[in-house]
Amino acid sequence: MASDEEHTRPEGVDDLTVEALGNISEALEAVEVARGHLYAFHRLSGTADLTLGKGVEQLRAAGHGALADRIETELVGRNVLRGRWTFQIVEEYDDGYYADFKRLEGAARDELVAGRRHLYEAEMKEDRRTHGRPGHEREPAAGD
Repeated sequence: MASDEEHTRPEGVDDLTVEALGNISEALEAVEVARGHLYAFHRLSGTADLTLGKGVEQLRAAGHGALADRIETELVGRNVLRGRWTFQIVEEYDDGYYADFKRLEGAARDELVAGRRHLYEAEMKEDRRTHGRPGHEREPAAGD
């Protein structure tokens, strides 16, 4: 659990900087969701290829060898993009755009707010919560 200090704006940091870092963090969250969808695409494409292979074998067993051969030759194991299966797309995304995004978002926080995360959200929580009400605590009680 993060301490109060980890979610407190360092001395001298202005509102626009906190807001900018909040937007960069929000953008990273969108990239994380996109990455999840890319992994889902990877899993679904792999499942489709394996299931297609089963269907082709069933066509062949049912006496439809020419059609099975055609589907197997043209589609089973085919690249989804030129020269790439989905694992290659995932790896390129992870090692390139995603890694750079994570690195630069972290560098911005390190340089501007001593690496602190979610300052914008922490300040919004402080502004929106009803002080003293159950369920509106600043942070979990010790031992939670």
